[in-house]
Amino acid sequence: MGYSKEQLLARLQELQIEFSKYEHPVVLTVEAQAKYVGNKGGGLSKNLFLKDKKQRFYIVSALADTKVDLKVLSQRLGLGKGGLRMAPEEALGEILKVPLGCVTPFALVNESARDVSLLLDQRLKAQQHCFFHPLSNDMSISLNAHGLDKFLTSIGRNPSYIDLEANPTVGKDQPPDLAALVPSGSIVVPDQPEKQPSPQIPIDKSHVSADSKPTVLPAKGVKPSVSEKNTKGKPVNNVHSQSSFADVGQFVEEILHKTSELLLSEIKEESIKQHGDQLASVVSDNLRKGLRSDLNNLVVMLKNTAYTEGFHAGAHHQPKRL
Repeated sequence: MGYSKEQLLARLQELQIEFSKYEHPVVLTVEAQAKYVGNKGGGLSKNLFLKDKKQRFYIVSALADTKVDLKVLSQRLGLGKGGLRMAPEEALGEILKVPLGCVTPFALVNESARDVSLLLDQRLKAQQHCFFHPLSNDMSISLNAHGLDKFLTSIGRNPSYIDLEANPTVGKDQPPDLAALVPSGSIVVPDQPEKQPSPQIPIDKSHVSADSKPTVLPAKGVKPSVSEKNTKGKPVNNVHSQSSFADVGQFVEEILHKTSELLLSEIKEESIKQHGDQLASVVSDNLRKGLRSDLNNLVVMLKNTAYTEGFHAGAHHQPKRL
């Protein structure tokens, strides 16, 4: 669970940041938001959630009328002309912890967004105040750039204001001017749950090679999840023989092994220092994310094994005809 609207507003009050709030119906665009707060003075903001080819994410927060050319911005970041694109909708929930239409710099308050880079339009600083959604698009709050900077500093962010409409030449003797704003690491977004196909007779286990990729299901249509690789980049061997899941005890041991392995990897000294009292919540979230795909795969394998066992049992014990 990410920060709620109420928690964010309470945090702004604790930081003694001055802001005004305006409740309104849910809006998904700047144009729709303008119908309710456009007459309040100040600047409306548009917020883009972007990703590059290396799974690094960015929030671009700009005035509504600022022209943002993604090709130019991509080159200025050193990513090439086609390096930036809109982030997938599922990343909103997994990384920013907000629904569609609620992207703002305030989403960086969530720990899951710690590696997301923030690019702020320098024109925001010239406004008496600007409007943003406080993690929920049924409300807008207005505050000035100083208040926004104070909030960002409180979560360990150094605000970076840039001229988003600039188009400097990038070449051999003129390196990308925004390269320092590229995140240092990529973020893994767990695969979304897929509908499992109807039970089928699995492929004979003798056809499964020990060198196979970590596709644990012989059932057609099931894709390997990114969580099937550990954080150190070493492949996890998830290839099991069909017979190993005919033993319920061994199946349970497999679940316990995966759970304890992931739990131990999460509880480290640096994690305790970093998260403090929130460690239990962080570990719980990571366990759910890390185990979801593995457990789905294990359960489907058990189901397929049970189906196959029943099929073979029926085939070898046909009733004698009179």
